Amino acid sequence: MNKIVLITGATAGIGEACAKKFAAAGYNLIVTGRRIDRLQLLKTTIETDYQVNVLVLQFDVQDRKTVENTFANLPVEWQKIDILINNAGLAAGRDSFENADMDDWETMLNTNVHGLLYVSKAIVPLMIAQKKGHIINMGSIAGKEVYEKGNVYCASKFAVDAINKAMRIDLLKYNIKVTGIHPGAVETEFALVRFKGNENKAASTYEGIVPLKPEDIADTIFYCAQLPSHVCINDLIITCTQQAGAYYFHKNTQ
Repeated sequence: MNKIVLITGATAGIGEACAKKFAAAGYNLIVTGRRIDRLQLLKTTIETDYQVNVLVLQFDVQDRKTVENTFANLPVEWQKIDILINNAGLAAGRDSFENADMDDWETMLNTNVHGLLYVSKAIVPLMIAQKKGHIINMGSIAGKEVYEKGNVYCASKFAVDAINKAMRIDLLKYNIKVTGIHPGAVETEFALVRFKGNENKAASTYEGIVPLKPEDIADTIFYCAQLPSHVCINDLIITCTQQAGAYYFHKNTQ
């Protein structure tokens, strides 16, 4: 029987790359996201290219009741989830604290923190029942170091870091692995969302460096998920070669 991986925020970037990586290895997939057209396209592509089964679940992780109801009614054949990749998340705005938009702050906290909690709380009982599982939480280097105008985005990812460590401790007795993945600069829709569609500002984020690609993170996650049952990577920071921290870059200015 094929193993099952659940990926939140699978409509683009790291989530989509993870879906294709795990499908290529023969996993059946549960993919979630807000954009049903992208989810359906991903399902069609993966089922055609990799001959695995894909279950599409459309919802916003911020919506607690929908998350709870969706997983409470998960078909029996999809309940034996081996891996949960909590990938859904975003940055909204990059403004100094006094100028930041409260709506942006709430969106980031509701998605990055509450959404991760809602999904995890729904899936953990299924893993406990089968006495195994692996939860992979998508953090950020912003959850390790605070940088200028990062304020609440950094706070949300610091929370993910703490939650990841707490889950590892509390779920130890159930034979459930928990891994935190903390990328630096990855070229995805992330910057475009953060700067609210401003393509010039988004592009400037990666000027002078060769950033990570979504596939780099997917490869890393897949590696963590394939280790022997007695091995767990608890915490992993990954950056491109030209980045040594949240604000240390060596940019090519020529």
